Amino acid sequence: MSYVVFARKWRPQKFDEVVGQDHIVTTLKNAILKDRLAYAYLFAGSKGIGKTSTARIFAKSLNCVNGPTVEPCQKCASCVEITEARSMDVIEIDGASNTGVDNIRELRENAKFSPVNGRYKVYIIDEVHMLSDSAFNALLKILEEPPQHVKFIFATTHPHKIPPTILSRCQRFDFNRISTLGIIEQLKRIAAAENLNIDKEIFFAIARASEGSMRDAESILDQLVSFSKGKVSMDDVTTVLGSVGDDALFDIADSVAKGDSPRALAALDKIINEGRDLANFLQNLISHFRNLMVAKISSADKGLLDLPDEICARLLEQSKEFSLNELFSIFNLLVNTHDVSKRLNTLKIPIEIALVKLAYPKKKVEPRINTPKREKEQAVSADAPRQEQKKPPSEVKAAQAQPGPAEDTVHIDCSSVLSVWQELIMRMEKIKMSIATYLRESMPVAAKGRLVTIALPKDLGFHKEVLEKKENRAIIENGLQDLLKHNVHLDFTLVERKQSEPDKESEALIQSALDTFGGKIV
Repeated sequence: MSYVVFARKWRPQKFDEVVGQDHIVTTLKNAILKDRLAYAYLFAGSKGIGKTSTARIFAKSLNCVNGPTVEPCQKCASCVEITEARSMDVIEIDGASNTGVDNIRELRENAKFSPVNGRYKVYIIDEVHMLSDSAFNALLKILEEPPQHVKFIFATTHPHKIPPTILSRCQRFDFNRISTLGIIEQLKRIAAAENLNIDKEIFFAIARASEGSMRDAESILDQLVSFSKGKVSMDDVTTVLGSVGDDALFDIADSVAKGDSPRALAALDKIINEGRDLANFLQNLISHFRNLMVAKISSADKGLLDLPDEICARLLEQSKEFSLNELFSIFNLLVNTHDVSKRLNTLKIPIEIALVKLAYPKKKVEPRINTPKREKEQAVSADAPRQEQKKPPSEVKAAQAQPGPAEDTVHIDCSSVLSVWQELIMRMEKIKMSIATYLRESMPVAAKGRLVTIALPKDLGFHKEVLEKKENRAIIENGLQDLLKHNVHLDFTLVERKQSEPDKESEALIQSALDTFGGKIV
C-alpha cells in the first residue's frame, strides 16, 4: 500500500477523536440521540481544525447500518464508503471551483432522487462562501423546501461572506482554534503510535508554528520525520521551519531587561546568520512579550498562556524583570517596528533599531525619598515648632528677623530646564517607561521661581492626566531636581498644536505656548 501522510492517516473517524471541539461534538451527539436533526448546518472556523472531518463523521452517523447513531460501526458498506470518500450518498463539493449557478441547479436536480444505500443524501459544500450571488439564490430555493432525505453541511472560513438568507436557514457551529496543549497531546499520540523518537520541546515548537491548525501540525511533523536522520532534533525544526527557538527569545528579552544592547544585536545577528525568517522572529518576539505580560498579571496561569509548565515557569521568572508599563511600551515599539518595515521594505534595520532602543543602557536615578539624610531633615523640620515654643521671646524675634532659606530665592530659567530635558527623559525610561513616552510629547515652555510649566498639544489630554498623577509628578520632579540641583514644582498645560515641518515640531509647540502665555525665550 502506498504511503499515507499523517494528516490523512490520523484524520478523526468518530466523534471522540475530534480534538478541541467538545461543544460541537456534544451538540451533534444529542441531536442524533433526541432525533432533532436539522436539514442544514454551517460549520465555521479557521483552516485545519476539523470542519470537514466532523461533517464526514456526522454523515457516517446518519447513514450507518446501525444508525442514526453516535457510534458508527466503521465496518458496514456505508461507513467504509464514506471513509474512503466514494459514497454515492455523501457528495462533497468544493465551493471554490463550483461557484456558478449551473452547478447549484445540477445539485438541486440530483437532490430530488432518493439515496442509493443510506437513509440520507448528504451534501458537504466546502468553502461555501465562494459561491456567486446567483448560485446562493439557487441554493436558497432548495433550502426553503428541502426533501426529507437531504441534509446540507456547509463549511467555511469566512462566514461573514454568506448571505443572511442562507445563514438564517442553517444551524451554525463555530469551531475553535485548537489549543497549543491540545495539539501537543495529539502529536504525542501520533508519535507513540508511529514509534517516532522525538523530544517533548519539539512538539511545542510544532504546535506554536501551526497556529491552532491540527492539519498544519500533522503536516509539519510529517515533514520533519522525512527530513531528519533518525531522531528529530530542534535543529531540524529550526532548519525546516526557519523558526526561532525559545532560548533565543528568552535571551533577547533578558538583554532588554539588563540594558545590554550589544548582546541583543549579537543574538539578532546569530538569528540572521542561521537563515531564520525575520518576519517570523518578530512575530514570535511580540508574542513572547505578550506572554510575559500575561504571566506577570496572572502568576503564569496555564489556562491563559496555553503553554507547557516549564515555559510558564520561565515566563513567570522573567516577567519579574519588567514593569507592566515597560511591557506595554515594548509591545507598542515592536508593533510599530512591524509597520515601519512595510514602508522600508526591509526587516533587518527596523528590528536592529528597535532592539538597540529597547536594550540601550540607561542611567538610574538615585531615589530622593526615604534616605537617612532626608529622613533626618524631615524629623528636624517636624520638631521645629516645638523647639520654637521653648525659646524665649527675644530669641523668637531674632529668628524671625533672619532671612529665609536660600531655596526661596531660587529662580529657575526655562533654558536650564531645556538643557537637561532629554537626559531627564532617559532617566525616566529606566524608572517608568510610560512617563518617558508621554514626556517625549511635551516641552518645558516657561519657568518662574521654582515653578516650571510643561506644555503638551491639546489632542494629548490623556498624556497630561497621566503625568499629573501624584506618583508620576513626584517621580518627574525628583528627577528634575537631581539634574538642576534645586527643588522644582511642575505645572502641566495644553496648547494648540501648530502645523509645521516634521523637524520643527518642538519649535512649533514652544511657539504655541509662548503665544498662549505672552512670553518670550531668554
